Amino acid sequence: MGAFESVLYGFQVALTLENIMYVFLGVLAGTVIGMLPGLGPISAIAVMIPLSYGMEPASALILMAGVYYGAVFGGSTSSILLNAPGVASTVATSFDGYPMAQQGKAGKALATAAIASFFGGTVATIGLMLVAPQLSKLAITFGPSEYFALMLLGLTAIASLSDGSVVKAFMSATVGIMVATIGIDAQTGTQRFTFGSANLLDGVDFLVIALGLFALAEVTTLIISRKESLFKKGENSIGSLKIEKSEVKEMAAPVGRQSILGFFIGVLPGAGATIASFLAYISEKRLSKNPDSFGKGNIVGVAAPESANNAAAGGSFVPLLTLGIPGSGTTAIMLGALLVVGVQPGPMLLTDHPDVFWGVIASMYIGNIMLLVLNLPLIPYFAKILYIPKGMLISLILIFCLVGVYGVSFSKFDLYLLILFGVIGYLMRLFSFPPAPFILAFILGGMMEQSFRQALSISNGSYAIFWERPISLGLIITAFIFLVLPYVLTMFKKKFKVV
Repeated sequence: MGAFESVLYGFQVALTLENIMYVFLGVLAGTVIGMLPGLGPISAIAVMIPLSYGMEPASALILMAGVYYGAVFGGSTSSILLNAPGVASTVATSFDGYPMAQQGKAGKALATAAIASFFGGTVATIGLMLVAPQLSKLAITFGPSEYFALMLLGLTAIASLSDGSVVKAFMSATVGIMVATIGIDAQTGTQRFTFGSANLLDGVDFLVIALGLFALAEVTTLIISRKESLFKKGENSIGSLKIEKSEVKEMAAPVGRQSILGFFIGVLPGAGATIASFLAYISEKRLSKNPDSFGKGNIVGVAAPESANNAAAGGSFVPLLTLGIPGSGTTAIMLGALLVVGVQPGPMLLTDHPDVFWGVIASMYIGNIMLLVLNLPLIPYFAKILYIPKGMLISLILIFCLVGVYGVSFSKFDLYLLILFGVIGYLMRLFSFPPAPFILAFILGGMMEQSFRQALSISNGSYAIFWERPISLGLIITAFIFLVLPYVLTMFKKKFKVV
């Protein structure tokens, strides 16, 4: 079949009454799950695997895909309203989304997130339709050295996440990398920084750190400062949902380029929506004419990561469907679900099961429309949380955090860690250490180390592997430029003023 005939066939599969129902149930469940810290799409999809028994393979994957991108879509709500990211990929959204809510612009922030998410998901769907088979060949060319270089490029952006002091940003990132090394070394089986505790053998869960540094730190700050309200006086309303023409113009280009960037990052196995959202936020801050406004309620700071993480969620289906390689924990669960229903993802999927491949892609476009239609009218109801009295809201945030963390591991030790990172988050705020570099370094640190060691194993200890391969060399050079360029520009500006 040609591309046009394949797309039509996909819509023919997705537009059956049964599959439309599965799309709706998937995106609805995903949206609700994304709002609740701790659950996440992995848990939801794992629970749904038994339900897939007896289902048609296309219908089973359509349902689970809806849960996945629905959770990414809905995770922004708790990030914006409570500064408690529902899923990891919406942490970057909270950097400007929560300040907007504090300024009485919660409605605008939620509407921006919904529209940017829809656009990102649409770009990913179109990308899947047009270039999935070709991009699968590109993904194969990425080996350990390329992944190391990509992670290195991500870490050079730490300076952009500083609130003032670059030194403090790098100190925060260093601690994040140290925390990422806790647990059993995957290659040697050696225990690292576990202090003899069996509870630390698996390392520290990302959710514990994210909720501790952001949600619990915010609650602690509010309690100690004895503020009257979570929001500024007179601004605890949702505000208007209307996005001004000037704001549309301001965020149009960032949403467009970050949707494309997010899709390509999602194509790379192991990268995922979380990295895409951070890179989107960082790159837009660097490109902005007013970078100091980021972190203080800049609408682009909401739109860019939301478009990128939804595009990356769609892009992650490229390696899953065309190569049989799961790019994240969520797609790994989907791979298992496909095997359960008798489908082997890989190069032969397009030939053996075209209904699964094209049906899922077409369903994603339908699902994105459903998500937009569902979320925009519900924004005033979601934002009612701003009217909850401070004491009750703080209690709810604490309950969400505690139940969310305990629901993942059923470990009391993780609750103690949550409190510990809450205290660390409060102290970081007190002494002006930005938490964002900590989170980014924690995410990239483990993957960076693993890729570095794998590359050296392949090359028998030769570091030349990092500059002998063109892609890794190009990424390393780009990382060096990004690291040095701000200082060079500063020197030129000073020289120009002197002259």
